[in-house]
Parts: sequence; structure tokens; C-alpha cells
Amino acid sequence: MTAGGGPVGGGGGETAPPLARSTLDRAAHRRTDPQWLAEAWERARVLVLDSAADGRALVRADASPPELVLLGSGELPEVPRSVPMFLGVEPDGAPVFAVDSPLPELPGTRAVGLREVGHLLLDRDAGIFTAALALTNWHARHGYSSVTGQPTRVDEAGWSRVDETGDRVWPRTDPAMIALVHDGVAGPEGTCLLGSNAAWPRTGGHRRFSCFAGYVEPGESAEDAVVREVHEEVGVAVESITYAGSQSWPFPGSLMLGFVALADPAQPVRVDPTEIAYARWFSRREIGAALAGRPVAVDGGEHLLLPPPSSIALFLIHRWLDGHC
Repeated sequence: MTAGGGPVGGGGGETAPPLARSTLDRAAHRRTDPQWLAEAWERARVLVLDSAADGRALVRADASPPELVLLGSGELPEVPRSVPMFLGVEPDGAPVFAVDSPLPELPGTRAVGLREVGHLLLDRDAGIFTAALALTNWHARHGYSSVTGQPTRVDEAGWSRVDETGDRVWPRTDPAMIALVHDGVAGPEGTCLLGSNAAWPRTGGHRRFSCFAGYVEPGESAEDAVVREVHEEVGVAVESITYAGSQSWPFPGSLMLGFVALADPAQPVRVDPTEIAYARWFSRREIGAALAGRPVAVDGGEHLLLPPPSSIALFLIHRWLDGHC
């Protein structure tokens, strides 16, 4: 939980990545207590999340910052697709559940995705939405046991799946690293190296650039993955790798481990065209201008577009811009 308990909002000075905030006590010991869960469901606050609509949920249309709409268990408009998933207990003692269901039509609400509003939500709602989406996406991908091939059913209040043989699996996240590479120079002329993924669309005269990222491979440390991925993608050697923070990225199920690393800008940048379409060094002056909404030319008349506010990539860029790394 961030110290102030407020939304991240995409500005500098954040103490945690935008989707690394929560006020819930996950109360894991309750997941195997059917009597307590049944009683808790009667007084629950329930987030309805629609997996068929890209995991969208309802927020109050007139609230600033956005506020999740949580229903009572008796207010659900129809039988949900999923069994109730127990997320945890609020500071006031209220249990919180999530269900996968078509979103109800409620006046004064609008449907949103986590990417769209995650950075704007208060800590409480950011934690609820992130956990609910991560669990929902995991269940959608684990209808069958990878060991026996048999169908699985939900157990432990949404925190495991089990088949008829008793083979049980628990939610998994895929560890991935993401690194902000910079030259270590202080002040407005200090630079960072960003890349434009070959798969990203280019629209409206803008080209998106971001930090370098990739999955941690079996038998590999996260730091070794930083070295490998940056070298594979842009041919640059990095050193002085420092951990900066992590956040869930439930699209569908990653844990992003954020790092900063040093590199010499004199090294030639050689992109792997299957991964990176273009990469270049940007000064703090340029990054600051782009964040302020001023055009920063990158190539062929296109302008710099930075990562979305709910990403850990922008969190890392802000840390570097503000001189915290």
C-alpha cells in the first residue's frame, strides 16, 4: 500500500507501481473454511467482472477518482459464470468476493478495463480489480489438468482447481523482467534507451517507445534475464542492475519485475527486427517534454508516445526522470 493511499495518476513521486497497491487482508486461512465462506458470502461486497468483455468492471460514472461498484451478494442480476472467488477482507471486516458475469446495467455507472483506470484508482480498488482479473484469467486457462488431462473444478474459494483424481493446481504467474536502461548522467542531458516493439501499431503520427522486457527463462535469475533481453533486443551490454519494484500485469498473468540498469550510450544500438522496430536514446529534456504533451520527433515525422499510465514501464521512466535512479 502506498503511504498516501491515493491514486497514482501518472505523475512523478509514486512510491509503488500503479498495480502494486492494495488495502485488502487476503486472509488465506479462510479459503479452506466452507462454513466461514458461506456466512461471509451473505454479507459480502462483490466485484462483478466480465471475462467476455476483456475483464471489464463497473465504476461510478461521476466519481473522481474512479470508484469500483461493489454489489451485495443478493444484488447480483443473474447466476454468474464462475463460483464466487474470495479476495480478502477489508479493514472494516467486510469480506470481498469477485464473480465472472455479464455486467449489470446500473444507472450512473460505466464499464472500464484495468489498463484504462488502474493508475487512477485508490489503493483499495486497485488491489481488488487487479486480484480479481488475475484470478479470472487464470481460471479461464486452466479448465483441464496438465498432468491428467481431466477437467478441473474450482476449489478453495477460487484459489485452486482440482480434478477427480485429486490432482490440484494453484494460480501461477509468469515472472517477467522490465528494465529502464540509462547512462547514469544527472540533469536534463542524461539519457535513457527506449525501444519501439515491432508488433505495436503506429497511428496518428505517433510511435510508442517503452522499456525493454521479456520473460525470465527456466534456470535464470531476473538480473540475468535483464542482461540477456537487452542484449538480444538492442545489442547493448548493461551493468549495475538495481531492482526498483514489481507489479502484477494480469494480461493474462505476468508478474513484472522492474529494474534499472546502466549502459554506455557510445555502444552501437543493433535492434533485433523481429522484436524491436526502432530504438534510440532520449534525454530527460525530451522525456519531460513528451510527458508534458509537447511533440518530440523520433523518426520520419513521427512523435514519441510513452507507455500507458497503468504500466510499470512508465513508473520506471518517472523514477529515472525525477533522479531517483
